[in-house]
Order: sequence, then structure tokens, then C-alpha cells
Amino acid sequence: MNTLIEVSIVGIVATLVTDLWGIARRPLLGIAAPDYGMVGRWIAHMRHGRFIHCAIGKSAPATGERIIGWTAHYLIGIAFAALLVALSTGWLQAPTFAPALIVGLCTVTAPFLIMQPGMGAGLLAWKTPRPNAARLQSVITHAVFGLGLYLGGRTVEIIRSILL
Repeated sequence: MNTLIEVSIVGIVATLVTDLWGIARRPLLGIAAPDYGMVGRWIAHMRHGRFIHCAIGKSAPATGERIIGWTAHYLIGIAFAALLVALSTGWLQAPTFAPALIVGLCTVTAPFLIMQPGMGAGLLAWKTPRPNAARLQSVITHAVFGLGLYLGGRTVEIIRSILL
């Protein structure tokens, strides 16, 4: 298989595992799944030069914001999978859990330093009603993403064994 296809599979599986965790959080913890439409709204406003919002939910809706948000969500997952493969030589040929978890946890810097401030939640979610709870949920979600990266790597191994 082509490396780009394999990295894409890893990223898609990891993002899907993260989304399943997002769905499971409501019955388990009473926390709603993320609204990637708001991410799409944030991204859509960028084309007009607006990168920072006081509260993204109060900004004008954008055409196609849900599609933009969900597409970005999966493309970012694939990009983070590529980062794992680039940083951990040979990982794609023999996936192990530790590098996947480490990269997954490191990816929490993206929402903490870029998305949350840009969407009005503040640096490290400090403008949210319960910043420590928001931070903890972000860390847990990105640890789950790390688990998903590992499962994605194992998925690629299985597909490779079937095709070879």
C-alpha cells in the first residue's frame, strides 16, 4: 500500500475513535459531543480575515459550516497521523502504543493554543465556565485520539496482511 493511503487510514481510524468517544461522553459523563459546525464557522470566517471571535456561537453562521468543520476535523486527524509517522521512524511498519499516545497527548496543544483562543474560549480554555474541567476533557479526548492512532496503525497492519 502507498504510505499516503496508510497514513490516511491511521488518521481516519484515530479520528473515528475520537468521535465515538465524543458520543459516549454524553451517557457516561453528561458531556455533549463537540460541535464541529462551530469549527467550520471559525474556518469559514478566516477567508474574510477574521481569525479571532469573542464567542464563535454568536458569530454569523457560515454556508456549509458543518461540512467545513467535519472535513477539517478529519484532515487534521490525518495530518496528526502523518506527524506520528514522520517522528517515529518505522512506526507504520510496526505500530506501538507509546509513540501513538505521546503524539495524541501532544496534539492537545492545537486546541489549547489555537482553536480555543480563536473561537473565544481563551488560551487553555480559561474563558470557559469550568476551565479545569474543559482542559481535562481535552486531554482525555486527545489521549483517546492517541489510542485511535495505535488502533489505526494496527488496522493498516491487518489490511496489509490481507492484501499481501
